[in-house]
Amino acid sequence: MTQATPILLDSLWHNVNVATMKDGIYNSIINAAIGVKDGRIAWLGEAGKLPNYHANEVHDIQGGWVTPGLIDCHSHVVFGGNRAAEFEQRLNGISYQEIAKNGGGIGASVRATREANDDALLNSAKARLQSLMADGVTTIEIKSGYGLSLDSEMKMLRVATALGNQLPITVKRTCLAAHALPPEHENNETYLDYVCETVLPEIAASGFADAVDAFCEGIAFSKEQVQRYFTKAKALGLPVKIHAEQLSSLGGARMAAKFNALSADHIEYAEEEDIRAMAQSGTVAVLLPGAFYTLRETQRPPIALMRQYDVPMAIATDVNPGTSPALSLRLMMNMSCTLFGLTPEESLAGATLFAAQALGIKDTHGSLEVGKVADFVCWDIQSPGELCYWLGGNLAKRRVYHGNETMHQKIVD
Repeated sequence: MTQATPILLDSLWHNVNVATMKDGIYNSIINAAIGVKDGRIAWLGEAGKLPNYHANEVHDIQGGWVTPGLIDCHSHVVFGGNRAAEFEQRLNGISYQEIAKNGGGIGASVRATREANDDALLNSAKARLQSLMADGVTTIEIKSGYGLSLDSEMKMLRVATALGNQLPITVKRTCLAAHALPPEHENNETYLDYVCETVLPEIAASGFADAVDAFCEGIAFSKEQVQRYFTKAKALGLPVKIHAEQLSSLGGARMAAKFNALSADHIEYAEEEDIRAMAQSGTVAVLLPGAFYTLRETQRPPIALMRQYDVPMAIATDVNPGTSPALSLRLMMNMSCTLFGLTPEESLAGATLFAAQALGIKDTHGSLEVGKVADFVCWDIQSPGELCYWLGGNLAKRRVYHGNETMHQKIVD
């Protein structure tokens, strides 16, 4: 009997258990093997069912678990300076809103970011990004929003692009020009005139942005103002997402859903009408427990409503200098369980499959399936739930990006 022609693989990874996260559940395969070809998964299943193959490299994982690479779908990792002093102010009883009115908050980061050149921003962001990568992140979204002028917003997006080019990580770039009112503009309306007429068209033409975001809040932009901004973004062919319902209920999430927003983020004060609208539009809810924790908020996102309406829930670090100086997505996964009541399975889905959906890349990322990009992490754990159980620690023993291993030592070199 003639032996079947072997399947040709660049690499085979075996002696491991796999949580594929297909359909947002563990969907586990015990004693599994993963075959990779041209940076994508070519074969996945029980090792005993592996067909005849030829692989250039064979990796024995020696036990543990593999999950999809973690996806941080909401970050502000590029910024100048830091706001550690504001952290101390808040602990002395000064509110976030009061700090912002007195020249702190986002305004302080705008000044520091404008003053920093490309190299300074790149080097500081790279150090933060390497911490996230060592903890298992293989894809990240990076927002602008601390420039608030054409040149500075372009500078931030240019740096985000450079990070993706220099490090083994996929970077999705988001223009957050509607983040705050810059000092040179008198009011939101004149600033939005500038953004819609100058900033967004130039950024869209540059190809440096994959999406557009806005901060819809009493201390930022109204629902009507964001609607105008989104109308321009969509006309330029850019998908939208929104910071909404973080400090109050303004209906931003339901408005964004009318634009088929990729995601509505924070949403602690979202109401049932918001959640219903998000369910109908396929808008992902991005939960940001780092900001909730740092600001010592008490209003939790409406988790029960999102389960009721089957709204996908993603988890992200929201890493930023003011309200979420978080450098571990896995810690945010724990916080989503302890602070918001998610299960470990929901939290892992939120940092993989649904995070990919929040970035519009669910077809290629976020779960381990044949045909998808071969981004995965080999963890030194006995069950997937441990990823939410341990507070810190080095659990990632091998990080694989597009089928190639990128150990932490290689990342920092």
